[in-house]
Amino acid sequence: MSETGEGKTRLGGIRAGRESQWPPAPNFPKDAFIGTARYYAQYRPPYPNSLLDDLRIRADITEEGRLLDLASGPGRIALALAPYFREVWAVDQEREMIDIGCEQAKGAGVTNVQWIVNRAEDLEAPSRFFNLITIGEAFHRLDQRIITLRTLDWLETGGSLAILWYVNFWRGNEGWQQLATDVVSKWTGRRTGTRSEQIAHPVPFKKVLETYGFEHVAEYEFRVRHVWTLDALVGFLYSTSGVSKHALGDKAEDFEADFRSSLIAFDSCGQYEETARFGYLFGSSPSH
Repeated sequence: MSETGEGKTRLGGIRAGRESQWPPAPNFPKDAFIGTARYYAQYRPPYPNSLLDDLRIRADITEEGRLLDLASGPGRIALALAPYFREVWAVDQEREMIDIGCEQAKGAGVTNVQWIVNRAEDLEAPSRFFNLITIGEAFHRLDQRIITLRTLDWLETGGSLAILWYVNFWRGNEGWQQLATDVVSKWTGRRTGTRSEQIAHPVPFKKVLETYGFEHVAEYEFRVRHVWTLDALVGFLYSTSGVSKHALGDKAEDFEADFRSSLIAFDSCGQYEETARFGYLFGSSPSH
């Protein structure tokens, strides 16, 4: 997709001399999330209403607006925000994710979402078309330079970009969380929480947005108590690229048995509480 003349003028000076400083495009396997879509839709904690309401107000959304959800997965953001927009595009490179999203939309009676199988970097969309663009827990998996430039082109003047995140449960300090990390490490050979397996804290992303022209960039965090069941914990792990059934291969059944027995030995109630941390990084397209 080529940039508009206006975009070239606005971004040319910013871009000069910065390319060598930019992080390289990620090189994640294309099949990293194979077999995870149904687990993703069922077991990933939903973004809290407090966050979504705050985002809608901050972005000044009206029912006549358009939303683009990039790397949408099965539509956790797209479906939650669809009632507040006249039109939503949900874009993901995984056919399985889009199929599950379509299935969920049909079950919920949501009809204003256009589901698109495509890499976010390859999407063709009109300039100045969207009021809000969202990316949920996936910006680290995208070519940040390309995506930042294209979102600036796709957004209407004064439109908004929001990068949403959830701090995975294994980063907590509760005893059960540390135990869960140990069990996963034993079966995968690596510690959960490495950069290749989870979203990094979005502070570096702030510099990315500011460097290429977004304004009023700021981060907003929301904390809620969340209670996990064993089924939900296992399902969440199977929704990740590093601990999916595909990644575990023939070890999946033994891993799950070990994980369940270890957590039950720690606390036989089968329920595990955390203070879940959600948030989003917000930036505005230049208003001039």
